[in-house]
Amino acid sequence: MDAPEQPAALADLGAVLLDMDGTLVDSDAAVERAWATWALEHGVAPSAALEHAHGSPADLTVRRLLPDLDDAAVRTAAARQLALQYDDLSDVVATPGSGALVAALERRGLPWAVVTSADRPLAAARLGAGAVDPPLLVTVEDVERGKPDPEGFLLAARRLGVAPGRCLVVEDSAPGLAAGRAAGMRVAALKGLAGDVPRPGASLRDLGELADLLAAPLGEPA
Repeated sequence: MDAPEQPAALADLGAVLLDMDGTLVDSDAAVERAWATWALEHGVAPSAALEHAHGSPADLTVRRLLPDLDDAAVRTAAARQLALQYDDLSDVVATPGSGALVAALERRGLPWAVVTSADRPLAAARLGAGAVDPPLLVTVEDVERGKPDPEGFLLAARRLGVAPGRCLVVEDSAPGLAAGRAAGMRVAALKGLAGDVPRPGASLRDLGELADLLAAPLGEPA
C-alpha cells in the first residue's frame, strides 16, 4: 500500500481546533443517557431530545425542545441536563487515534485547542477520563453563542494567535462543522460527515487517519 500524501489543505496549517464529545472523547453513550433521562423528566420524547443533543450547547437544545420556557426556566433545565452528565463517566474513553493525533501535533509543533459545548466541569471530567490534556480549552462559559455560531472557534484562534484561515476544525456533528465553516476555517469531519480533509466532501475514518496525514509528505494540490 502506498504511503499517504498530505493534502494540500494541511500545508500551511497554523492550528488545530478539536471538538470534545464524539471527537476526542467517546462519550456518546453518556450524552444520550443523560438526554433520555432529562427528556422523560420534562415530558419530551427521548427520540426528539437525541435528535438535537449532539454538538449544541444544552441551553440551545432546551430552547428547541421547549420553546415556551422563559430564560430562567431554560437555564434551570439546561443545568439539570448537565448535572446528569457530571458523574456518568463509566464508559467515557479517548476515541480511536486521539493519542496518535496529539502526538503528531506535538511533533509538528502545531498549537491546538479543544472547543466544546460542554461547561468547564464536564469538560474537565471527560477529558480527564480520556487522559487528554489540551493546552487551551474553550467551553460554553467562554462564549455568548454556542455552536453552530462560530464564536468559540474564533475565540480559540485568537487566543492561540493564529488567523482563522490557517485553522483546521475537527468535528463529528453538523452544528460543529457549520460553526467551523462560519469561522472561515477548514474542517475535518468524522462519522461519515463531509469535510475538507482528506479531500473535499470526505470524512475521516478516525483521528489516527488525520495523524497519519499530518506526518505524511505534502502531495499535489487538489
